Order: sequence, then C-alpha cells, then structure tokens
Amino acid sequence: MNKPVADEAVVIKKYANRRLYDTGTSAYITLEDLCDRVKAGENFTVVDAKTGQDLTRQVLTQIIFEQEIKGFQVLPTSFLRSAIQFYDSKMNNVLQHYLDASMATFMGNQDRMKGMVGKAAEELSQFTPLEELTRQNVALFEKTMQMFNPFGGMFGVKEEEAAETQKKRAKR
Repeated sequence: MNKPVADEAVVIKKYANRRLYDTGTSAYITLEDLCDRVKAGENFTVVDAKTGQDLTRQVLTQIIFEQEIKGFQVLPTSFLRSAIQFYDSKMNNVLQHYLDASMATFMGNQDRMKGMVGKAAEELSQFTPLEELTRQNVALFEKTMQMFNPFGGMFGVKEEEAAETQKKRAKR
C-alpha cells in the first residue's frame, strides 16, 4: 500500500454509482474506510470521476451524517440549527474561519490535556490511593507499637532493621 507524502492528498474518485476508488491503492473503498482515514489524520481529496469536481466537503458531510445515524452524536441540535441559519448569510465565510480556528484550538487543547492526564496517571499508578492509605496505617501502627516497647525497637527489632523493612515495603 503506497502511503502519500505527509501533506500530499490521495485522490479518491467518486463514480456515478456512488463507488469510491482510491487512486493511491488502486482499490475500491467505502465511506467507513474514509472515516477511518480521517481519524488517522490522512489527507485525501474526493473528486467526481467524470467531471473532476471537488466533492471532498460533500463526502465529509456524508461521513458525519452516517456517524450521527449510527448514534455517535457529536453535534448538538442547537449548533446544527445555528449552522443552518448561516447558509444564506453573508457571515458564512466568517463562520467557516471561526469554526476552523475554534476546532484547531480545541484539538490543540485536547492534545495538551491528554499529555497532562497521561503524566498524572503515570504518577498515580505508582501508588494507588489504597496502597498509600495502607502504608500510612502500617507506619502509624508501627509508631504506636514503638511507644509501648520499652526497648525502643519495632517489635523487638533494632531500629535499623525496622527502617530497612519499611523501605522494602515502600518499593512494592
């Protein structure tokens, strides 16, 4: 399978019978395949096989429509109503640029959040709250027992040995 260069768009030809032909792989594909490619960040252009007219926007809209039908509802009804109101407005170009910039910002924030959450999860995975609570309870119990031991060691064990035992438990 030939992969396009980073920003080089693969041409997908759409035929009158609604079939989609990937010129990069020389194979017929489905809307679901195109949906997967969008999710993977792959770049493509859909053109009418007969006229060469760019149909990319219409096909992407069709993919969104199919996803909404399947129950993956992302676009709120109020947003859809508002978007429809802009179709005959002179502000539709402004809205396009605004939505594009907003989505780019959202995607950037999403990537940053994933990074922050991943880092926090990594730090938390070292000590689960239950493990940490157990460690604190054991330490408290050991200190309490030391108060009742007239010889100053933990359960009759020397303090150095007690510290070593505590370090081993902390590593687990």
